[in-house]
Amino acid sequence: MVRTMISLDENDKEWLDRRAADEGVAMTELIRRAVRLLRGADRSDRRSVEELLRATAGTWKQGDGLEYQEHLRREW
Repeated sequence: MVRTMISLDENDKEWLDRRAADEGVAMTELIRRAVRLLRGADRSDRRSVEELLRATAGTWKQGDGLEYQEHLRREW
C-alpha cells in the first residue's frame, strides 16, 4: 500500500472522524472505500441511464405504474 498526504477542510476532517468512529473503522479506511466507489462509478463500461431505461421499458405489466404506486402509498 502506498502512503499519501491529503489536505482537508477542518469540517470534512471532523466529519470523517465522526463517521469512522460510528462505523468502527479508521478514517483512512473510509477514504479508501470512497476512492473505490468513485473508481467504480467512473467505469467506461457502465451503461447509460438511457440504455437502462430502454432495456427495462415495458417490464411492468400490471397497468399504470404511477396509479399502483399511489395506491400503495395511501396504505401508509
